[in-house]
Amino acid sequence: MSRRVLITGGASGLGAALAAAFTRAGDRVLVTDRTDPADRPGAPPPGEAFLRLDVTSDADWADAHTWVEEHWGGLDVLVNNAGVAAGGRIDVLPMDDWRWITDINLFGVVRGCRTFTPMMKRQGSGHIVNTASMAGLTHPPASGSYNAVKAAVVALSETLRYELAPYGVTTSVVCPSFFRTDLAASLPGSDPLMEQVATRLISRSPLDADQIAAKVMAGVRTGRPVILTDGPGRRAYWAKRLLRPLYDRQMYRFGQRIRQGEARAEQDGADRRHGTDRPTDEQRERERKA
Repeated sequence: MSRRVLITGGASGLGAALAAAFTRAGDRVLVTDRTDPADRPGAPPPGEAFLRLDVTSDADWADAHTWVEEHWGGLDVLVNNAGVAAGGRIDVLPMDDWRWITDINLFGVVRGCRTFTPMMKRQGSGHIVNTASMAGLTHPPASGSYNAVKAAVVALSETLRYELAPYGVTTSVVCPSFFRTDLAASLPGSDPLMEQVATRLISRSPLDADQIAAKVMAGVRTGRPVILTDGPGRRAYWAKRLLRPLYDRQMYRFGQRIRQGEARAEQDGADRRHGTDRPTDEQRERERKA
């Protein structure tokens, strides 16, 4: 049976991959985003409709509700996928960046759930899918803002799972680790050291958005409350739960590498001020592999 599906952040990345996957499954899909996917390379898959929606705008959410009511008369699957990236050390990332990522990654999900939960409760059915991150379950250093909002999305999703079950509404939270997407483009530039690390991890991942979307579709089909999409994420999750000393050692080691990178950056800055050239991180990496 064809489902009625609304996806936020559906113009690119995982959102676009999910939109294509739901469409291939024979579902009716409303892609929402701040930009029309038709303005990006490649036409949207057949059967998709588009509506402009900024997840920080209550008025845009009201428009989305009106569209769904008028065109479909209800909603079967809400995918709160829109999100941005922000990595930064606690003493470097400014408060404006904390407010920015919270308004999009957390309150954007809250707004979506608040908008469509009444409709799903009246129907007695529905499935809410919230995209969080492995950062919502495991919390590496120097990513406080991202970890915090994604952990909040995990907590919200678990809360709604119990709260809405009596109404026939189910909830899943998606927790991928790094995969190749354009998420790094949203990094605000406030902590260049950590953003270089994040960009490198994203670009070097062996996984792409279509592979993650396939795992999400399988999790939605079986109604899994927590959807772990990849091996590295599953290992990190279970290491934290069952092998806590190992997990702690890995996190402390990561923190030490960040400290070393910070020291190199400080030294490089001092050398530039004194006219002394030092190898770049890329040169050091090439030398390490040589």
